[in-house]
Amino acid sequence: MTQAAPANYVWWLAGRSAGFVAMALITFSVILGLAMAARVIPTKRRRDAVRLHQHLALIALGAIAAHGLFLAADPWLKAGAKGIVVPFAIAYRPLWTGLGIVGAYLAAVLALSFYVRKRIGVRLWRRMHRFTVVVYALSLVHSLGSGTDASIPLVRDAMLASTLPALFLFALRLLRSRERAASRPPERADARPAVSGAVQTRVPPVAFAGSPGANNHVSGRSLEPSCGHMEPVTSQAN
Repeated sequence: MTQAAPANYVWWLAGRSAGFVAMALITFSVILGLAMAARVIPTKRRRDAVRLHQHLALIALGAIAAHGLFLAADPWLKAGAKGIVVPFAIAYRPLWTGLGIVGAYLAAVLALSFYVRKRIGVRLWRRMHRFTVVVYALSLVHSLGSGTDASIPLVRDAMLASTLPALFLFALRLLRSRERAASRPPERADARPAVSGAVQTRVPPVAFAGSPGANNHVSGRSLEPSCGHMEPVTSQAN
């Protein structure tokens, strides 16, 4: 019995390689993003870390696209465009493959949202960016469930080991977010009225010369000048 030549599975091998690269890039990108969110990276290195995080995400998108295109062209898998584009439509391990497709779409939305963050608002963009952990989780489940490389102990152990720093940084981020929220002073509901009343008591009533309000102030009939008759004192001198 002769062994099949590797050239007969060139599309399958290329798709597996691109998927492995995409998984590695997503892992590094997510760990770097969690490290920035947890304030582990020094401030002077933060700008470089943001750029590296962005570049890793974009390269990962390219690897994901290549992963899907190679598998769509594989004659053995026979996935076609529908099996690669539509989640859970493929016949090969539909659950795990479909979760990977959903993660790919979510990764594309989050990575490309960086270029429209000013239009959608930085606050909304930051809230959306929290779902990068979901992308990592979906890609990990997809790789372990449908990837044939997961049967290799070294590859499987490396994938599972990547969860340790990710979980640690995620927990640290949540802890420091709670600490910042607890350190904020509580807002007083009566703070604004108190300040407003203090300003009103300190500012004396002013009558503008040359307006009916000036005479009324002297006679005690009114303390406020009439609107539309405010003239500076120098106008009477002329």
